[in-house]
Amino acid sequence: MPIPDLLQPIDRADVGVFGGSGFYSLMHGAVEQVSVQTPYGAPSDAVAIGRIGDVRVAFLPRHGAHHRIPPHAINYRANLWAMAQLGVTRLIAPTAAGSLQPTVKPGDFVVCDQFVDRTYDRAQTFYDGPRVVHISTADPYCPELRALSIDVGRELGVTIHEQGTVVVIQGPRFATRSESRWFSRQGWEVINMTQYPEVVLARELQMCYVNIALITDYDAGLEGEAGIEPVSVDQVVRVLNDNNERVRQLIERLVPRLSGARECSCARALQHAVIS
Repeated sequence: MPIPDLLQPIDRADVGVFGGSGFYSLMHGAVEQVSVQTPYGAPSDAVAIGRIGDVRVAFLPRHGAHHRIPPHAINYRANLWAMAQLGVTRLIAPTAAGSLQPTVKPGDFVVCDQFVDRTYDRAQTFYDGPRVVHISTADPYCPELRALSIDVGRELGVTIHEQGTVVVIQGPRFATRSESRWFSRQGWEVINMTQYPEVVLARELQMCYVNIALITDYDAGLEGEAGIEPVSVDQVVRVLNDNNERVRQLIERLVPRLSGARECSCARALQHAVIS
């Protein structure tokens, strides 16, 4: 089953990277800035195309180059479509995120394996009819990319949690203490504002997708535990500045390992999803 009919990929890149908060550039050396037009409007910014090793990479800051687009206003469909239009089949999606559990600490990385959607009014599918598609998100993240990301994190010596559920809130506000406590009591580990619908749209385009969450803070519901204070922008920015170079190092080491054929089921995600 093909991806949406209007999409005609051009062979410009193999791997895509979305830059999160504080992460607005990736590659050194020769980089081409490409403006991509999509049926869903403009993506967050021009796409930078270059190389990491022998792998062609497309980089797009999801909030724009100067963080001008808040999470609830990101044109997720345009961003994903632009990557697919350029030929990307694997997506690395680092994000800034908060912790819902005391054992997941600021500066840690979490390679998420599940999400819980608490957003609203976001365009969340490429299939608004007449073709009806029910994509499976039982296991929304690519197992191959997750395993490779974990291996690279270990090699770099970062504290990396091998799984975690991210609850995605609408934003742009942070959660209340009551909301945060509720999320924590469910056993969820990570809170973020951008994972949904990004990961689902990638699945509809039959892309491999991995989220590497950089924990910047403890969420408000953990206040009072061992001196933990509720999240603030200043705290988030400080941890980002201290740790984004480690995110860059992980991506630079991960990308060269993504040149082989895809053996996972991501490339067949639409095979049993279409009602005909």
